[in-house]
Amino acid sequence: MTSKNKILLAGSAVLAFVLLTGFRGGHWGGGARDPERIKQMITWKLDDRLEELNATDAQKRTLQGLKDGLFEDGKRLVVENKEARKQALEQWDSAQPDATRVHALVDARVDALRGFAHKVADAFLEAHRVLSPEQRQQVSAGIRSHHER
Repeated sequence: MTSKNKILLAGSAVLAFVLLTGFRGGHWGGGARDPERIKQMITWKLDDRLEELNATDAQKRTLQGLKDGLFEDGKRLVVENKEARKQALEQWDSAQPDATRVHALVDARVDALRGFAHKVADAFLEAHRVLSPEQRQQVSAGIRSHHER
C-alpha cells in the first residue's frame, strides 16, 4: 500500500470515527462539536499535508473534493444513526419490542456503514491515482515514521 493511500485511508478512518462519534453535543477536545469546525480543522490538516507534498492545484482540488464528499456522507450517517437510536429506544420502551423492526434497524445501519466504507475505499484508490509515485512514497515515509515513534 502506498503512503498516500495509507494517509488517505488513515485520514478517512479518523474522519469516519469523528463523524460517527463527534456530533452528539457537549464538548470534544475543548471545543464545541460543530461539524463545520471539525471540517475546517480536517481541511487545514489536509492543506498542510498537500503543501508538504508539493501537490499541484489539480491534485489539491481533487483530494479536497474527496475529503468534502466523505465528510458530507459521514454527516448523513450521523443523522441516520441518531434516528436509528431514537427508533431503537422506542422499541426498548415498548411493552413488546418488534424483533423484526429491531433487526431491520441493525441491518440498515450495517448496510449504511458498509456503503460508507466502500466510498472511503474508492477515495483511497482515487488518491493513489492522483498522486505521483514520489508523493506516495513521501506519504508512506511519513506514516512509517509516525508509527515508529
